Amino acid sequence: MQKEKILVIGASGQIGVELTMALRKIYGNANVIASDLREQNPLLEGTGPYVSMDVMNKEMLHVQVLRQNITQIYLLAAILSATGEKNPGLAWNLNMTGLLNVLDIAREEKLHKVYWPSSIAVFGPTSPKQNCPQQTIIEPTTVYGISKYAGEFWCHYFNQRFGVDVRSIRYPGLISYKSPPGGGTTDYAVEIFHDALEEMKYECFLKEDTYLPMMYMPDAIRATIELMEAPAEKIKIRTSYNVSGMSFSPKEIALEIKKHIPEFSISYKPDYRQEIANSWPQSIDDTTARNDWGWKEEFNLAAMTQDMIENLKK
Repeated sequence: MQKEKILVIGASGQIGVELTMALRKIYGNANVIASDLREQNPLLEGTGPYVSMDVMNKEMLHVQVLRQNITQIYLLAAILSATGEKNPGLAWNLNMTGLLNVLDIAREEKLHKVYWPSSIAVFGPTSPKQNCPQQTIIEPTTVYGISKYAGEFWCHYFNQRFGVDVRSIRYPGLISYKSPPGGGTTDYAVEIFHDALEEMKYECFLKEDTYLPMMYMPDAIRATIELMEAPAEKIKIRTSYNVSGMSFSPKEIALEIKKHIPEFSISYKPDYRQEIANSWPQSIDDTTARNDWGWKEEFNLAAMTQDMIENLKK
């Protein structure tokens, strides 16, 4: 059997850095090629091969796939919700063209597997707010959400029509201490830790009672790899799986942080991101992922807060 060679596109981003490192532990440094338009993230330097690449350039991408004998692609390059609203045309173009380029090459070269993340941004104001189910009303209101929803159906189409083994997770807000967030509506949950440690205070761009689905990065990385390692016959959903870790509000995370940093204070100044947050569910039902491939989160709010503070202090 051919040895797996994995290409991670968008490897310098919030998810990309940690996913690349986790995959290198499993498959060996030389077998996981990191790529991005940006400079290589300092955390990746010296840990394995890196190529500078634009996912919009299909020929360049195709050449790399052939040259490196790639068998799997993880496509993480995207423009996220808050950034996307500033330039909708660019966000749509990058998010769609990048995915179609990868799916097309995967079909042509018969790649073993493709991973592409979706997001809770596919849900809109008409989706259920509590325990939003796998199959439900989906009417996104951001260009990011629209592009992710369209992308889910492209993945499903390439799987049904051409047999491409493409797999996906609808990520909630992701919280990490290793790399900065990338312009999403849930970024406050990362910023709050940095400001708490550096300035003892934080001004939040969402209202205090805004509940959103969240996940700690170690859980997100594990979910991604467990999904990709699961036998194909267990993957029943070829659009994208709901996964969930926890749900909390800015007020709740602030109270949790105060247990570790008693002098910490939070203030609120909601901006345009509040409207985006209002359109999303407050919690996610991920029973399907649990049943199909055994997903289970390890971190709740308290465990995550403790881990974040300990690691950021270092």
